[in-house]
Amino acid sequence: MPDTANLEIGDDKYSLEIITGTEQEKAIDVSRLRKQSNHVTFDDGYGNTGSCESAITFIDGDKGILRYRGYDIVELAEKSTFLESAYLLLYGVLPSRSDLEAFKQLVGGYCDLPEEVVQVVHAQPKNAHPMAVLSSGLQALGGVYPQFCTNDRKKDLEAFDQSAALIISSVRSIAAALYRHVNGQALPKAHSDRSYCGNFLSMMFAQGDGGEEVPESVQNALDLIFLLHADHEQNCSTSTCRMIASGGANPFASLAGGVSALWGPLHGGANMAVIMMLNEIHESGDDGSRFVESAKQGKSRLMGFGHRVYRNYDPRAKILKSACDQALAALGVSSPILEIARKLEEVALEDSYFIERKLYPNVDFYSGIILQALGFPTDMFTVLFAIGRTPGWLSHWKEIAETGKKIHRPRQIYQGETLRSYLSLENR
Repeated sequence: MPDTANLEIGDDKYSLEIITGTEQEKAIDVSRLRKQSNHVTFDDGYGNTGSCESAITFIDGDKGILRYRGYDIVELAEKSTFLESAYLLLYGVLPSRSDLEAFKQLVGGYCDLPEEVVQVVHAQPKNAHPMAVLSSGLQALGGVYPQFCTNDRKKDLEAFDQSAALIISSVRSIAAALYRHVNGQALPKAHSDRSYCGNFLSMMFAQGDGGEEVPESVQNALDLIFLLHADHEQNCSTSTCRMIASGGANPFASLAGGVSALWGPLHGGANMAVIMMLNEIHESGDDGSRFVESAKQGKSRLMGFGHRVYRNYDPRAKILKSACDQALAALGVSSPILEIARKLEEVALEDSYFIERKLYPNVDFYSGIILQALGFPTDMFTVLFAIGRTPGWLSHWKEIAETGKKIHRPRQIYQGETLRSYLSLENR
């Protein structure tokens, strides 16, 4: 196969290089097309545009493949943990036992939020959206640690080990501080000797001094949710993070932008939409049967089924289904909402209508059920998504900081008014 593509514009011909990825993905390099031809390509929403070359995550939606640094998500979910996979994403290799322990200690050392960040969280209106608080909290965190937040690329890279551990640790503490503040409770002291998720769940929900332990299966389910969301290639929030980083911004500013992009309901709100759907079904007096028929007639939309990337079963959903069952059993949780969810799951996995259209339950379906069972408010679901995605964002910031050569600057096709003459007020 030739390693070039030929483009004809009128009588002019241009030879464009074809880039081949390590997984045999093909891309036509148009980076010099504007200079050569005075034309740009148009791709609304960038759905067919490769914005970068990256070594972090590979997705093949048709085959249901998701890999972090070459490791299949199924194997990582079975054998790894969130923090180990975070290390993999950040540094490109699985850590040794001693490296992982050092990384855990580094993350654990930043459990307690600086008082200045706590004050920023408490200064927010109690009805402020948790994603707004998380974004502002990250910016405040950078202000407390100016040595990690210089906007000097060389210095920020030298401080990356510390800033990455600080951010990964603090996003959960900011979330817990907000939850406690809204509910009129003080944030308990962190238990740095506990697991990442065990510590977080204690900060969120513990009574008194937080001495009680959370069931291991419950910790594992949340850890798995974070692991499965840790990165997902060039989505809206990750691309936003990379674009901010391309201008030389520090990781705190870049991740705050990623949080804001994830806030949008078309990106980070899918598991929240699942719970809203289940509540609506319950309030209508339906056990899910009527809603399924309505969905098959195109009158209703099943949230948490199918995926815009995965054309077959979402590989993360298969993994999370088992963890969901174990967590619910450990919690002893039962509710009409969960019964409706089970009904919808059963139908979608057996009904030919859904099977033919590949409308299988996705990761958002199961994560929404788990998070509600754990007691997280629905409006915090997206914050939990952000906690999981934090290592991915940091990895992409680091990749841009190490390899980026120029600021991202998309082009546009102007469709507004052409040159107009200014009329004075008297003549309007």
